[in-house]
Amino acid sequence: VCLVGSEMCIRDSFGTASLLFGETHEKKIDLKGVKCMLCNMQVSENHVVDYEGGKVYFGCAACPPKFSKDTKKYATKANAQLVATKQAHQKVCPIMGGQIKKTVTTKVAGADIFFCCPKCKTAVDKLTGDKQLEKVFGKKAFAKSFHIAKHKK
Repeated sequence: VCLVGSEMCIRDSFGTASLLFGETHEKKIDLKGVKCMLCNMQVSENHVVDYEGGKVYFGCAACPPKFSKDTKKYATKANAQLVATKQAHQKVCPIMGGQIKKTVTTKVAGADIFFCCPKCKTAVDKLTGDKQLEKVFGKKAFAKSFHIAKHKK
């Protein structure tokens, strides 16, 4: 038995260490087709800011400082990007907070969003643009409906 940082492992007869706990199963973030919330260019892993336990990506070097200066202003679009890049996963309906049904769904900002009932879906489908984003990814809706998953990139 050995310790590697805070991880515990066992060495076999060949000296190979096997991790017992603390292993992470992180997935790479797919940025294909994701546009910058500020400049609308394709995002790059070279322009990134840590945000709410995830990472928000941008299209050019000018955007991260602008975002960091006023994260509150861009929070809804940042939350939408966390969902679109699968860093945040939906746990309940963003409208009523009920258990989601995989058959009651619509796309919002490129992400599949699930609802507890057709009435909630219709409420979101009636909205467009920033109003729709705010309804699904605004601070209150996002906090109750999504959780941030660990990723690497």
